[in-house]
Amino acid sequence: MVEAATWCVARSDASDQALQIAIDYACGTGADCAPIQSSGLCYLPNTLQAHASYAFNSYYQRKGNAPGSCSFAGTATIAKTDPSYGSCVYPSSPSTAGGTGGQATPLGTTIPGTTPSLPLPPPGTTTPLSDSGGLTPGTGNCRHTAKI
Repeated sequence: MVEAATWCVARSDASDQALQIAIDYACGTGADCAPIQSSGLCYLPNTLQAHASYAFNSYYQRKGNAPGSCSFAGTATIAKTDPSYGSCVYPSSPSTAGGTGGQATPLGTTIPGTTPSLPLPPPGTTTPLSDSGGLTPGTGNCRHTAKI
């Protein structure tokens, strides 16, 4: 029996702030975020929702669709419909996602209390992204250009 493909996409009701934090996490811990950079095939539309969906799915596929790898503190959900569009193709399996998660550029700081295989902490908790203890803009390699 062949299992149907699934994708991990951003929830439409997720806040911009939560999506940005989740994108930074995904891109820093294994997702291939090159396609959502300004020269990438999935950059347009240049929205947090679109970029988060691509990053979440890349992370999810590279983690072998493991349970818990499509949560991102409740900002993501499993889809059974391919979200690909135009030249932007969302990987549909670990074999088409490329790599094993080691291709991403790290955030440059360690998020205390997390490991790359775990989703983000529950909503309502504060996770410092820098040694200064604040949520410092620009620390992630997938920083979105829209203000949140």
